[in-house]
Amino acid sequence: QVQAVESGGGSVQAGGSLRLSCAASGYTYTLQCMGWFRQAPGKEREGVARIYTSGGTTYYADSVKGRFTISQDNAKNTVYLQMNSLKPEDTAMYYCAVSFFSDCYADFRRFGYFGQGTQVTVSS
Repeated sequence: QVQAVESGGGSVQAGGSLRLSCAASGYTYTLQCMGWFRQAPGKEREGVARIYTSGGTTYYADSVKGRFTISQDNAKNTVYLQMNSLKPEDTAMYYCAVSFFSDCYADFRRFGYFGQGTQVTVSS
């Protein structure tokens, strides 16, 4: 069993920054990827960023490319999401998830074990 616990959400004004953290615990020995998702009210959950833990390969959704950066600390099984130049449309519950599939670097659908989420609210 794996658990992912997010932290770091909050409220900021447009143009501001936030840094989210996610720590994975449990059976993480064969973990392949960690990633961030978000879900705004009335919308489906969407993948935001993912990182391949072995090689560090990253992927970003077009909506956050150039503004968000995902990074990892493998020793701590922790992944971070640095969010800069935040916009009101970034307002959502942000979830961390992990994947044990070798092709997780290419597909957000290969992720599971979602955390409880952390709220990010950006005001205009």
